[in-house]
Amino acid sequence: TAMVVTEADIAKFDQDGAIVLRNVFSEQWVEKVREGIQINLEKPSQYSEKLALKEGQGSYFNDYCNWQTIGQFEDFAFNSPAAEIAGHMMKSKYAVFYHEHVLNKEPGTEKETPWHQDQAYYPVDGFKVVSIWMPVDPVSKESSVKFVKGSHKWGKWFHPRKFASESNYPVENDNADGKTFHNVPVEDIESGKFELLSWACQPGDCIVFHGMTMHGAKGNRSTSLERRVLSTRWVGEGTTIAKRPWTVSPPILGGLAYGDKMVSDTFPLAWGSL
Repeated sequence: TAMVVTEADIAKFDQDGAIVLRNVFSEQWVEKVREGIQINLEKPSQYSEKLALKEGQGSYFNDYCNWQTIGQFEDFAFNSPAAEIAGHMMKSKYAVFYHEHVLNKEPGTEKETPWHQDQAYYPVDGFKVVSIWMPVDPVSKESSVKFVKGSHKWGKWFHPRKFASESNYPVENDNADGKTFHNVPVEDIESGKFELLSWACQPGDCIVFHGMTMHGAKGNRSTSLERRVLSTRWVGEGTTIAKRPWTVSPPILGGLAYGDKMVSDTFPLAWGSL
């Protein structure tokens, strides 16, 4: 089969830490994911959150790690082009499916997604970590996720922040493992010190971004459209289970011990060979 991504895409992703890929998922895949999201919204798990700034306003729903009970998500992870896209973007000979994350901003949701870096939340070390952010609704540029260009190459770890309060995760132990965690430079980002990347998206498009890339999003300004997104998380060669000085998110180690290669029944191989 033809390469789903080009060498130019891989090079651009490597340089910028985020890239939009147009029309890579068929209407069938988009519809399947839409069904899965609907099931998840109707039957949220213990991990789900619903955040609204004010009573009676649109809310920001998120939930994760439900692919084992939502067949549509499992099908997408193992049979859509996603795993192969992840593998090529990571320049890895394999792609392990880490988990899926549903993000739904209802019309009129003012709740913003605070600037953050995903990998600091995860119990995962190694540089081959990506997300594939795939909307099933049209997303305007203003409601789309925004990335600090090249921030995956800063070589810096940042404190994870609670989405509800936007405050840093509390440090609970000294498992920083030699890492220094910095405060997210919110003022520098907001004042325009760094170049930002963002794209309007149609169903079928996706944005691939690196686990270390700083990103955030505004609310959903649309009065009529939901902003339903499935973000799938992937890891590749050299990734291991790691300690963090806080409760990790997702709080799942997949039966593995610290330092173990990131692959198990919970984190299964989805593309390529180990």
